[in-house]
Amino acid sequence: MSEQQPVSAFETVNQLFARAADLLELDEEKRIELTTPYRELMVRLPLLTEDGKVRVFRGYRVQHDNSRGPMKGGIRYHPDADLDEVRALAALMTFKTAVVNLPYGGAKGGIQCDPRELTRLDLERLTRRFAQRMEGFIGVREDIPGPDMGTNYQIMSWLMDEYSKFHGYSPGVVTGKPLSLGGSKGRISATGRGLFFAVERIAPDIGLDLKGARVAVQGFGNVGYWAARFLADAGCRIVAVSDIEGTLYCPDGLDIEAMRQVAEDKGSVIHLGDSNCQVLDRDDLIGLDCDILIPAALGGAIHKDNAADIKARLIAEGANHPTTPEADVILAERGITVLPDIYANAGGVTVSYFEWVQNLQQVSWEEQRVDDALRKVMLDAYDDLNAAAEEFDTDLRTAAFIVAVRRVAEAARLRGLH
Repeated sequence: MSEQQPVSAFETVNQLFARAADLLELDEEKRIELTTPYRELMVRLPLLTEDGKVRVFRGYRVQHDNSRGPMKGGIRYHPDADLDEVRALAALMTFKTAVVNLPYGGAKGGIQCDPRELTRLDLERLTRRFAQRMEGFIGVREDIPGPDMGTNYQIMSWLMDEYSKFHGYSPGVVTGKPLSLGGSKGRISATGRGLFFAVERIAPDIGLDLKGARVAVQGFGNVGYWAARFLADAGCRIVAVSDIEGTLYCPDGLDIEAMRQVAEDKGSVIHLGDSNCQVLDRDDLIGLDCDILIPAALGGAIHKDNAADIKARLIAEGANHPTTPEADVILAERGITVLPDIYANAGGVTVSYFEWVQNLQQVSWEEQRVDDALRKVMLDAYDDLNAAAEEFDTDLRTAAFIVAVRRVAEAARLRGLH
């Protein structure tokens, strides 16, 4: 008997969609429409690298749905950025923007590469080549890319500049830009801050006091760092942080800024050199004793083989699809609350929306206005999720998809076949 093939990332998203569609009694025609991507692009990107070699990379942009507005989604540079992953992330963006009620659809892009193996000049040339291939399919009111794993404000600056060569100066074509090119204050910390607002809001509902709550953070990139910082500022104790090299565990609590500095200087938090801390295997973080677990690395980190080891009362998903459907079942049976990714990490796209609005209006908001607006979006969305969870007697992930699918389906119905 042949082994069962693993479910693809896109199939996983569609399973979550189907669960919500069943509860909403969505008709078959609408299900097909909302699970079929609007457009998929795959491009060849030849590059003469600085070391004199010719390398050919693959680039992708999947535009999933535009029923609620122009499509929005990041661009990631990662060796695993294949078409299936990008397609799944594009679908998630459709539902993520809907669950926080932004006037966007969903898209995602990627280049299959390891940016650590490329020089700065190589990255610039590769980004500009990608922009040349994509300029006819993205736009301020068509599809607005942003940064994601392996990309940053510099990548967005190059992409915007190359696009502007074809269409005139167009800062609103991408988000996540530096302030000097039309970026928004508060954008860098937005995903972590939004996750903090979500945790802060749900904590009293599940009887969790953030003062002294123990937190483990998987992944110490932009999302993990800012989430840890805001939670620490609220009185939480960050007891463990992991990155690609391992896990640093300290029951008495870790110094967030010291870890950030050592990660920048030496490449990993495990080089902190604190005698009160233990260095563990990277995968050991999932099972450590804590109150809040924040998976903020790659997808699939929580699966059927480790879900039973989790000791946290609350999981707040900073990464995209970090929990497999099989793990979800185990977590539900164990009574562990999960703040799903399409809600918990929506702070980034929310402030990207604010950046886009500022670009269109040619104004600049103060950071306090950005933070206040983000808090309102996250709290309003939580109320919507909670209401759906009560209405359908279901978990928060299914409730999030119910809210999102209902909104996207209604917009598609009103627009007709477009």
